[in-house]
Amino acid sequence: MHSALTYYVVLSNNEPDIHGKGKPETDIESPIDIPQLTTTTERRLMAKVDLHVLPFLCVLYLMAFLDRVNISNAVLFGLQQDLDIQTGTKYNTALTIFFIPYIIFEIPSNILLKKLKPHVWLSFCMGMFGFVMVMQGLVQNWGGLMATRFFLGLFETGMFPGCFYLMSCWYTRGEAQKRFSFFFGSATLAGAFGGVLAYGIGKMNGIRGYKGWRWLFIIEGLLTIVIAVIWFWTLPDFPETVGWLDEEERAFIKAKLEKDTGKSAHAQAITWRDALDVFKDYKIFVGGLAYFGLIVPAYGYAYFANSIIKSYGYSALTTQLYSVPPWAAAFAFSQVVAYFSDRLRHRFLFTIIPICITLVGLAMLLNIHNHRHVEYGALFLVTSGTYSAMPVIVCWFAMNLGGHKRRSVGTAWQVGFGNIGGIIATYSFLSKDAPEYRNGFIICISFACLSAVACIVYLLGVWHANRQKDCNAAISNSEVIGQLTDEDKTEDLGDLAPSYRYIY
Repeated sequence: MHSALTYYVVLSNNEPDIHGKGKPETDIESPIDIPQLTTTTERRLMAKVDLHVLPFLCVLYLMAFLDRVNISNAVLFGLQQDLDIQTGTKYNTALTIFFIPYIIFEIPSNILLKKLKPHVWLSFCMGMFGFVMVMQGLVQNWGGLMATRFFLGLFETGMFPGCFYLMSCWYTRGEAQKRFSFFFGSATLAGAFGGVLAYGIGKMNGIRGYKGWRWLFIIEGLLTIVIAVIWFWTLPDFPETVGWLDEEERAFIKAKLEKDTGKSAHAQAITWRDALDVFKDYKIFVGGLAYFGLIVPAYGYAYFANSIIKSYGYSALTTQLYSVPPWAAAFAFSQVVAYFSDRLRHRFLFTIIPICITLVGLAMLLNIHNHRHVEYGALFLVTSGTYSAMPVIVCWFAMNLGGHKRRSVGTAWQVGFGNIGGIIATYSFLSKDAPEYRNGFIICISFACLSAVACIVYLLGVWHANRQKDCNAAISNSEVIGQLTDEDKTEDLGDLAPSYRYIY
């Protein structure tokens, strides 16, 4: 992980102009002056931030995603047979119930994150979903599985938006994409790591009378709890509160963030009125649809790829190993996409091109059968396309939300609404459709197309908004924000401020 972080740090001092037609991110007349660093360089400072922030968030999200989807590994070890849920839709329902609290409590969780501090709230949630995972290894029937999946969703609800929100409190918009893609890659690494771990744990089948799938849940749950305890003492909060920055470094980061998006997060409180105000902007809903569309193939793969691979004729243990390479390829490709997205100073094409790759893979799986090597190769396209487009979509949307209030609520909304797609995914691949799963692949293709359309609409929306701001900047500055202080205007209006320009 250290070498990968170093790779990102090398790029951090070469931030691109990522705005359409070279527009600045904030008002070029901004009164905020960024102080000069005398004891270090910006490059070294961002390296320091990367090494103190990214590893913690990556491991946290890796464990969350691993505990969420390891049920697909457990199925290969007889979970459905032991709990008598191998027929009908009971298994699909157990997958679905995870998303109910996961969707409902996204925004409340982000508000609690601000009130309790990230290291308290995130480590608490991590410890609790680790405990739930251990309990899932002890369930005896479908009802027990349903209960544990529900509480797993409840305690995981704030992980993704919480981690991303915390990242936005450390990095400017120009710095965020490469870091976020690396962070989001934790999900693909979790898939790869989960396959290897499941292969090893599967050999514990029968020890102390427990089946292999029970040991899978118990061991991964205990590992999560141990990490949560460590993270409580080590997970960083905001730049204003950590002890490993000196005053000069703290002032530099704070000024840079204020110039980019507004007041620091530490000084702000989010109210329900703030949350409701965010939804007056139609672009919030379009951004949610873009993520929502890709969630269907993303979770369709995460939950059912192992069953699909096993249908190619592999044993349960061999299937666990064959599940690793597509996830690893997705991680590598997502880093390439992030690099060129920043290098070329663009976002839109780096959502559309990966989505097209996803569509090619899904079309192959829909139409090609009894050629397992070709079908297996198509899985690489699905994972690489889907899990490369998603971080760009989320980061593009979130970093276009100016001010920490709008960004905190907006990211929670996008992820919460988007995960409704997870419910659709869990009922798309039914046992009665095995092994071809035609309905599942058709559904995934449809929603991937929806995501592509939403990205196009979002591009047109932000392009039009920038043009309007260019035309009306003088009027808007005098009539709309004339009574606000320079310090407050970007935060109060966020990306709606006339001086703010959206990323293309």
